Amino acid sequence: MKKKLPIGTQSFSILRNNNYLYVDKTKYIHEMIENGRIYFLSRPRRFGKSLLLSTLEELFKGNKELFKNLYIYDKWNWNETYPVINLDFGGIAYETPEILKLSLEDFLIEIADEYNIILKKRFLNPQFSELIKKIHEKTGKKLVVLIDEYDMPIIDRVENIEIANQNRTILRDFYKVLKASDKYLRFIFLTGVSKFSKTSIFSGLNNLNDITLNKNFACICGYTHQELKDQFKDYINILKDDLSLSERQVFEKINFWYDGYSWDGKNKVYNPFSTLKLFNSYEFSDHWFDTGTPEFLINVLKKSQDYSAVLKPITIKQSRFNTFDYNNLDPITLFFQTGYLTITEKIIINDIIHYKLEFPNFEVESSLLDYLIDLNLSEKKVSERKDKIISQIEKLDNDSFQKEMKAFLARIPARIHIEREFYYQSIFLAWLYALGFEAEGETPTNTGYADMVLKEEDFIVVAEFKFSKTKKDTDQPIKTFEKMLKEATEQIQNKKYYEKYFDKKIIAIAIAFTGKQLQTQISTIE
Repeated sequence: MKKKLPIGTQSFSILRNNNYLYVDKTKYIHEMIENGRIYFLSRPRRFGKSLLLSTLEELFKGNKELFKNLYIYDKWNWNETYPVINLDFGGIAYETPEILKLSLEDFLIEIADEYNIILKKRFLNPQFSELIKKIHEKTGKKLVVLIDEYDMPIIDRVENIEIANQNRTILRDFYKVLKASDKYLRFIFLTGVSKFSKTSIFSGLNNLNDITLNKNFACICGYTHQELKDQFKDYINILKDDLSLSERQVFEKINFWYDGYSWDGKNKVYNPFSTLKLFNSYEFSDHWFDTGTPEFLINVLKKSQDYSAVLKPITIKQSRFNTFDYNNLDPITLFFQTGYLTITEKIIINDIIHYKLEFPNFEVESSLLDYLIDLNLSEKKVSERKDKIISQIEKLDNDSFQKEMKAFLARIPARIHIEREFYYQSIFLAWLYALGFEAEGETPTNTGYADMVLKEEDFIVVAEFKFSKTKKDTDQPIKTFEKMLKEATEQIQNKKYYEKYFDKKIIAIAIAFTGKQLQTQISTIE
């Protein structure tokens, strides 16, 4: 029986009790608990952090049956159980510092009620300390404290620095209680998106073990290729039949869209949310951007005057990740921590660790470029423009189509312009998506990958992009436009990327770029 997809399910008990698919991460959990007590993990939103904390909660509470057939089942002492405080800032109000304090106080009272404890202290931090001590005294056991999205009250308020600073102060003092209560605590685990320096919000937790970039825990969130292959067989088979592709081609396409996240430069994982949405809809699309992108990143993008640093591969020192200063946001750190850049290589230069960062996959690249284009181009009559482009292609009106393409390219600000073939391919795909076209990049066929396929009711467009750098001291391309267009057209014809669309009219479009110049060629395939 095919297991259900746990889209939006963050409760380990619900997942295990209701035939939901669970990718076993308890090996990492076991290693973590065996080797330490106080941990921090940073991962982008919608990456499985909440489910990880829920799993830890059920484990420490000793709910043995939930772990049957999992790695940790026969390695855990089920006779030892612990009281758990699980604080999820996704359920805490923090619009103002006053509201944040009241929300935390309400949370502590709610936990106290569970244990029939009366808190006598009047202020937040003494109340937290009192709660931990009294639970320990009442149960005779040490506590486990789990904190999810610890940074949400700060990063979601970075547009108002005064509120962000006050919220940070409240949280810093709140977390100090954990260090002062160390003798009552068995295990502490915090997760978040950002990584603040230990001298700011974590000054009271100087023994915190940050496993964000630890190679041993690189795959603790997200799905590895082997996990996808083993756990999603039924869904892979359905997708394979639905798209009329081989298993190899299906995996290649999933890899292209959703794989590539890495926190050590070697081990890669798929975006779990996008992967689940793919198997739910059987459609390759930008599933993650709307739900996984924090509001503060959107606001930063709207104000930014230069995006170029995050749109091309860049190598930085590891130390650049060690702080998150919301008074002066570093775009590289910001894009890495929110999931728009990932580590593709770890490099040692003069004994100092550096990381090479790039887009993890096509979903991230295309959705971000799409958004940046929307920020920089005013809305026009989208439907009219789409109809005009359809007419130009169908009539093989290359001159008009080329003018339309040139006009679009000219509108892209120089600050987000990159002279690489993938850039041109991505921005035009993003543009076509915005206009409402059913366009697909890197479409797999039995002879290779078509750069772009555009589907209309009466015809199919197969497009191939070619790029050439310019000669030194001149704007002329190293390869002539004529040669690039010829190569692109011949590639479409020789590779027969269009064969599976035999029942439709096939139109081939060759597109050649250099700098901010381009030429096109439209032809039909008989």
